[in-house]
Amino acid sequence: MLKFSYAFSNYSYKLPALKMHILQSKHAKINEKEANELLAKLNLSKAQLPKIISSDPGLPEGCSTGDVIKIERKEGDKIITYFRVVV
Repeated sequence: MLKFSYAFSNYSYKLPALKMHILQSKHAKINEKEANELLAKLNLSKAQLPKIISSDPGLPEGCSTGDVIKIERKEGDKIITYFRVVV
């Protein structure tokens, strides 16, 4: 979660951590076993997956470089799944 603070002369206020917006796609970290199965099924390596920056605010807590992220977007009445690797 991101935390912001700002100051006006001698007064400072800390904003609460931001929560996921209702329109934001669901991001979930998948475990190493699931990632390996996915890569084998698609005949890809992690280097061939699209990238997502580790500072992206949509990422779940505890993501590190090399983790595979599952992103679910709702389009109409379908849920479309995307995968990204954290860089």
